[in-house]
Amino acid sequence: MVKLTKKQKVAADVIDREKFYPLDEAVEFIKSNATSKFDETVEIAMNLGVDPRHSDQMVRGVIQLPNGTGKSVRVAVFARGDKAEEATKAGADLVGAEDLMEKIQAGEMNFDRCIATPDMMAVVGRLGKVLGPRGLMPNPKLGTVTPNVADAVKAAKGGQVEFRAEKSGIVHAGLGKSSFTNEALSENIKAFVGAVAKSKPSGAKGTFIKKIAVSSTMGPGVKLEISDVI
Repeated sequence: MVKLTKKQKVAADVIDREKFYPLDEAVEFIKSNATSKFDETVEIAMNLGVDPRHSDQMVRGVIQLPNGTGKSVRVAVFARGDKAEEATKAGADLVGAEDLMEKIQAGEMNFDRCIATPDMMAVVGRLGKVLGPRGLMPNPKLGTVTPNVADAVKAAKGGQVEFRAEKSGIVHAGLGKSSFTNEALSENIKAFVGAVAKSKPSGAKGTFIKKIAVSSTMGPGVKLEISDVI
């Protein structure tokens, strides 16, 4: 049996595990229980009625959060010439072509987002087995394969969040920090849920969004009243 910490025991006595909370009440609870010495990340988990193993039930997309994530994002860009220069000026942390590919093949993966110009995909394609499993493979549908690398870098740095359903149909993401205001967190949560709802695939049958829960890094999860966030 898992042993609960003192903090978890207190939270467990306060929260009703069977209740679905309104958004404002859930956010207030999360913030009041995020008492760690660091600024905890506020996370969301959505249980969807899909089986991503079927191509017509895959859920994937990107959303620019209205209030950012509060996280420092490291961005790698595959580009040459003027485009490489644009990416660097826009704030990209790593910029290169074959040289960047070699670093990644050698195990240097110190970045959170990977962007590429279309002409670089022949090079990036060689890294499919490395970037793919980590969800870092550039994709035109997500705006990470684009000639407008400067805009893509700024978006990634400014609070853009990618989402993708796991094998069990769960989508999760970090949507801000416990230091954010209640309003900012609520806006981010609504924006993210809305983006996922709009990405409902053609093969999804029945109830698409089954359950939503939010939590802080070290805090307990709280179930959300779905109708309150859509």
